[in-house]
Amino acid sequence: MAASSNSSLSGSSVSSDPEDYQPPIWKSYLYQLQQEAPRPKRITCPQEMESRPKYYGREFHGVISREYADELLAGAEGAYLIRESQRQPGTYTLALRFGHQTLNYRLFYDGKHFVGEKRFESVHDLVTDALITLYIETKAAEYIAKMTTNPIYEHLGYTSLFKDKTVHRLSRGRNEPRKVTFQRDEKISSPLVRRSALRDTPEKQCSYEKIHNFKVHTFRGPHWCEYCANFMWGLIAQGVRCSDCGLNVHKQCSKLVPSDCQPDLRRIKKVFSCDLTTLVKAHNTTRPMVVDMCIREIELRGMKSEGLYRVSGFSEHVEDVRLAFDRDGEKADISANAYADINIIAGALKLYLRDLPIPVITFDLYSKFIQAAKIPNPESRLEAIHEGLLQLPPAHYETLRYLMAHLKRVTMFEKDNLMNAENLGIVFGPTLMQPPEQNALTTLNDMRQQKLVVQLMIEHEDVLF
Repeated sequence: MAASSNSSLSGSSVSSDPEDYQPPIWKSYLYQLQQEAPRPKRITCPQEMESRPKYYGREFHGVISREYADELLAGAEGAYLIRESQRQPGTYTLALRFGHQTLNYRLFYDGKHFVGEKRFESVHDLVTDALITLYIETKAAEYIAKMTTNPIYEHLGYTSLFKDKTVHRLSRGRNEPRKVTFQRDEKISSPLVRRSALRDTPEKQCSYEKIHNFKVHTFRGPHWCEYCANFMWGLIAQGVRCSDCGLNVHKQCSKLVPSDCQPDLRRIKKVFSCDLTTLVKAHNTTRPMVVDMCIREIELRGMKSEGLYRVSGFSEHVEDVRLAFDRDGEKADISANAYADINIIAGALKLYLRDLPIPVITFDLYSKFIQAAKIPNPESRLEAIHEGLLQLPPAHYETLRYLMAHLKRVTMFEKDNLMNAENLGIVFGPTLMQPPEQNALTTLNDMRQQKLVVQLMIEHEDVLF
């Protein structure tokens, strides 16, 4: 193999200036090996087999022994046939010649052919992929083991090209959350937290990090890994692609890619039921536009509406609002001209929050907030809730902070809308908090704590956030 086949990236230059960006040199070694891999050679049966399954061709030889299959394949690298098991009739084996020996694989069919995770339209494709994989993993085992040690990911646009942009991309337009200590002061009347002393500690580092949403992908034509710069070998399912930003990498490289996914708006199919962090990163905002727009509209014309958030709007109209956001995004018309009943807008906001795949108060923190609500001491209870808030992902924290500030303003119109913090807690508790196991009994048992958590966040919004 030529020395250049194991090329490094010495020919690529890295610059913090996007204008000077130079693409990396893709490594050709594994591509060359794929070109050298043995080609499939079908060994056909000379007579017609009545027992042949309809999804196999002339490569099916019926019930024959391993030894006879080995004789038929001898001397032909890449040769293959299918035989029926002597011991287990109705089960089939792919016999494949590679490395001067016959390899036997249990062969399955469920509409597609497979011996492992990959599924193929034809046995020929399965064998082609197997030979490529066997050849590359035999010839380049040591190379593959080390190919992630010199990644080129920093050279690519996902990180360095947009480095200057991402530094300020989603910096919060607010002070970072402060570590709050609730200190008992005998001179302060209850509730103590309302006038608690604040003691600042080092600020929590916040960035809108998002893990990549990798899914197994079949690439048409040659593709190279955008983490290690090596060829992605095989016929199908050669690697994984992030369905949010389009990053293409080997499956083994995907475990090493930083959590710096920058979703591409073209890949975001909808607004509702979209992961919260994915949506705000795709739209380059601190909060989902649905939250901002609905709250803005409600505060413009609905704060005195009796039963705000408790009274439901017509479900068909709420669904219309959802479709408008999914179709038009921030250009969706939710004005009074389009929807005169403010309960429709309030219903759409609740629907958006309820349909998040990961709730605003995330699954992994659910039990922490429920346990916090059970603490009898008021000061300790608020400290525990505050600790939970600091552990929320930044996009979730910012959304919750903005929502609680809004709901606090709603309670200021209680005389008109009849909605105090407790009533709003009843409405928003199950919307913002859902148990990870989605158990109806758990939800029922936790309803009181869910209500209390939201009620306390509204009442003490100015201190907790």
